[in-house]
Amino acid sequence: MNDATLNLAADYPLLNVFWTTMWVFLWVLWFMLLFRVIGDIFRDDDLSGWGKSGWCVFVVLLPFLGVFVYLIARGRGMGERAMKRAQQNEQQFRSYVRESAGTTGHADELARLAELKNHGDITDAEFEQAKAKVLAA
Repeated sequence: MNDATLNLAADYPLLNVFWTTMWVFLWVLWFMLLFRVIGDIFRDDDLSGWGKSGWCVFVVLLPFLGVFVYLIARGRGMGERAMKRAQQNEQQFRSYVRESAGTTGHADELARLAELKNHGDITDAEFEQAKAKVLAA
């Protein structure tokens, strides 16, 4: 190793490392925000095609101003749409798990039988017989 290699590390002080790290972090944060806004533009079902294209042109041609105006104008709706999507995904996941586990059939059937028994539509003997069939399946 020569002295030029050793001096290279000394020529970049710790404060410069901090500033470079901060700028890289802000640059990555900016692109994440930009992609999040563009994704929200395309996922919004209430926005017309012309509205989507207008926002995209505004965000692409004047990115800083476009993103900040979008966040001011539509930021609240952006959060509500994200929450609604998350709830729909959770509901779909839970129904998939219930269907895959096969728990919906037995529990629903037993609840229906108990309701029929409580209303007097079936007798105790019929309830026990039907319950035995459900549990055996």
